[in-house]
Amino acid sequence: MVTIINYKSYEKEDGGNFNALIVQGGLETVKSKETGQIYFTAKTAQVSSTFDEATCKSLVGTSIPGTIKKVQVDPYEYTNTKTGEITTYSERNVFVTPEEEILESNVEEERMVI
Repeated sequence: MVTIINYKSYEKEDGGNFNALIVQGGLETVKSKETGQIYFTAKTAQVSSTFDEATCKSLVGTSIPGTIKKVQVDPYEYTNTKTGEITTYSERNVFVTPEEEILESNVEEERMVI
């Protein structure tokens, strides 16, 4: 399950707006590479929507079936607005429906036969 924790409004190239829902997965434990200590975290992802702002506000707190998964993507740059530091990423978190997860776990990778 994931929970809708917020939303964010974006402006499209044509001047229109759309809203993305921000979803958060369950509690995860992670071991720090630097200190070796365990800490808690939760993955978040943004999911585009067709909802207006009022609907997005009303959905905050709603839980829906699915998970958040880290996937490989084409490299992209992110600028930290506080420090101005530019970082390049090649992964991002995406929302995965239960149906997609079942398909992914049951589909074998294509193999080349010579």
